[in-house]
This record gives sequence, C-alpha cells and structure tokens, in this order.
Amino acid sequence: MHHTPSPARTLLDGTRLVEHRLQVPLDHADPGAEQLQLFAREFVSAEAAERGPEQVSRMPWLLYLQGGPGGKGVRPARLPSWMQEAGRRFRILMLDQRGTGLSTPLTRHHVLRRGRPAEQAAHLRHFRADSIVRDAEAFRRHLGLRSWSVLGQSFGGFCTLTYLSAFPESLDRALITGGLAPLTGHADQVYRATYTKMAARNREHFSRFPEDRERLDEVVDHLRRHEVRLPDGSPLTVPRLQMLGMLLGGNTRADLLHFLLEEAFDAAGPDVLSDTFLSAVHQQISFAAAPMYALMHESIYGQPADLTEGRGATGWAAERILEEHPEFSPAAESPLLTGEMILRHHVALDPVLAPLADAADRLAAVEDWAPLYDTDRLARNTVPAAAAVYRDDVYVARELSLETAAQVAGLSVWETAEHHHDGLHDDGARILRELLHRTDAPPPLVPSPEEDEDSAATADGRGVHARID
Repeated sequence: MHHTPSPARTLLDGTRLVEHRLQVPLDHADPGAEQLQLFAREFVSAEAAERGPEQVSRMPWLLYLQGGPGGKGVRPARLPSWMQEAGRRFRILMLDQRGTGLSTPLTRHHVLRRGRPAEQAAHLRHFRADSIVRDAEAFRRHLGLRSWSVLGQSFGGFCTLTYLSAFPESLDRALITGGLAPLTGHADQVYRATYTKMAARNREHFSRFPEDRERLDEVVDHLRRHEVRLPDGSPLTVPRLQMLGMLLGGNTRADLLHFLLEEAFDAAGPDVLSDTFLSAVHQQISFAAAPMYALMHESIYGQPADLTEGRGATGWAAERILEEHPEFSPAAESPLLTGEMILRHHVALDPVLAPLADAADRLAAVEDWAPLYDTDRLARNTVPAAAAVYRDDVYVARELSLETAAQVAGLSVWETAEHHHDGLHDDGARILRELLHRTDAPPPLVPSPEEDEDSAATADGRGVHARID
C-alpha cells in the first residue's frame, strides 16, 4: 500500500486542504491481487491553521463517512456548519469511499469491463461497508495514527457500526447521524417501516400544499395518456415520477417539491409538460452521477441467512413490499411518492443502469453475504458512541434505529423531531456539539476520603458518561 499526500491548498475562507492518495487491495483478503486507488481530502480550518503547524500536528483526527451507498466526500466551497464546528477540534479527513469521486470509480463502463453479469455482480460485492472500513483502517495506519474519531451520516453511520464491530481499538469515539442500521433481520423489515413513514410524509406534505396533490394527479394522468421523454431520451413513467418522493426526506428539500410541481405544465397549453419540469425531474431521478446508489442499495442490508430469518437474498425487497402498500402502486388513483426504494423498473429505464440490469438481478439473488456487524462485540462496546435519531426519518426508521441502539453497549441516543434525514446539513453545528458532548470523557473522578481509592481508580469514564435518553 502506497500513500501519497499532495501539497497544501487553501480555500478562499482560509481552510487548508491536503489531498491524500492510497493504494489498497480490491479484496482485502487477497492483498497481492488487483489494487484500487483511494482518495481523501484533509480539511484544516482557518482558525486551526492560524495556530501554526506544530499545534495543528497535535490535533486529533475526525474521519467523515458520507451517505450513500455511492456518495463521494463533501466538496464545500465554504465549510458547512458541522465542519466549522468540527474544525475547531479536529483535522477532518473526507474519504471518497471506494468507487466514488477521485477514488477508483465504479461507473457503468468500469463494471461492464468486468465481463458477464456474474462477474459484474461478484465485483460489486467488494464495495460494501466491510471493505470501506478496511480502506479507512489502511488510511489510519498510513497517516501514522493510533486512533481517530469517526462521524458517519446515513450509510456512513452503517459503516461506523461495522467499524465498531471490526476495529473498535482504532476509534476514540463513534458519532452517527441518521444511520443506525438493523444489525439482524431481512431487508423486508426496512421497507415495511419506510413505506409507512413515506405514507405519513406524503400526507404531511399534501396537507401543507393541497394544490401539489392535484397537480401531481394531473401529471400522472398525463403520463398515462402520453409518451413523455426526459432530456436523456429515457421515458418518464409513473413509477419514475414517484421517485420525486426522495425530496421528502429532508426539511427544506420538501419545499423544493412544491416549487418543482408548480411549473409542471407549459404555459403554451394545459396538456404539455414544461421543459423546466422535465429537466428538474431528470436531475432528481437520474443515476448517471451515482450508479452505485441504485445498483447496491439493497445490498447494504445483505447479511448471512442465519441473521436474516433464513433468507440471505434481499430479492428486490422494496419491490415486493410495495405490494403490501397499494397506495404506492403506480396504478392507484392518486399514487403516493416513494423514497429510498429502488425497483427493477428504475434500473431498466435509466440509460446508465440498463446495461447492468442483469448484474443487479444477480446481486439481489446473492445468498452468501458476509456479516457486516459483530453483535457480540457491539454488546460489549466500550468506545464512546452517540447517535442522532430523527423521529420522522423516512429513510432510516426510528423504530429500527432504537432497536439497534439498545444492542450497542454505552451508545447514547439523542432523539429529535426537529430534523429529518438531512439534519446534519440543516443544523450541523448544533447536532455535532450534542454528539460530541455525549462522547466527551467526564472530568476525572475525585474520591472522597470515605471512598475506597482502588474502586475509584477503576471507574471507567466512558461507561459513566454513556447513556440512552
């Protein structure tokens, strides 16, 4: 493994950037075989940089694991509030997870070169959380760090649980926002929960904007009577239109749905969808920029059969569970909008994904997934850990999150109804402060004269501070 840092660069706001590149095995179990390049960008805030190189060199590190799957590291022109807050205490390493950004990409061209669909699916299996965590460990070692803190957002939180399972000795603390994955159970449970959450979120939105329900029904009716093409030439169908529900996963993004729908029809006539609307829909539902998100979405829940009710294969769970929720059927009179539910239809009609449809089918049929979590080790966890759980999160259901939290020793949960899945981007400084507070070691215990000094000396600050409330 070879690690190459770049010269430092500086953003206009004074933030110092250093680029890091590292060669790692495609398969960590076979380190001498095919290699991938990993890319990560180090952020040192202007405030920290002003303290001088010696002080910066003494700062602890915070690894950020982005949401996804298939999400590259954040590339801010100005640091968002959570990074400003983190930058006061940490050097931040923003990892482009394998297959994303400037790491060796996992594009359709890259996957198609692997050969037949069976070989393509086999290759995709190397891009799950277990491999991502081993990549992070390779970076930690090559930076010469004994340990570091990790912040995982959404899928990055799933990866953080895998990190706690595999390499807890490498972590000073684990922070998770909107990303407590089920440790056991089949993917079906995820979609049963999130379809219910999405139905409630639909009702909430359409009660605020009744005209949106009427306008959406008009668009649905139009698509049933006309063939409509998006800017990339692919057909706009009702199931693809329903993917606009992804906008309902955030606080402010939900309002973007209203603005998008109000321009649905062209001023030239009531029966012509506007180019503005079609362009916006295309930007929202195309997987051209993030093919991994669609191809691998259900694989992030793939676990061995003994952990998933005897069924290893995810088997297009979102599509099967949709049948239990007829209000989401594309044939419904007023179909509801979906969220993080990937259907075969979505893959087949996306020009970028269509050549990989057979590989996606094979991935959905995989039975022998490796375990992602060590439930015994998590039950004995001693790493300070805290998670923000959003009560109305439509992507990572509160109920399943709390079940997971109860299985991780010492995990402190901050549950809030103020934010949705994108809370870290809406009010990141406050959320990060809360999680850091819950994982900061308390002041050393000072025994009173009456206390036994030996028992006081063995008090574990991590265990004392950790809580679920």
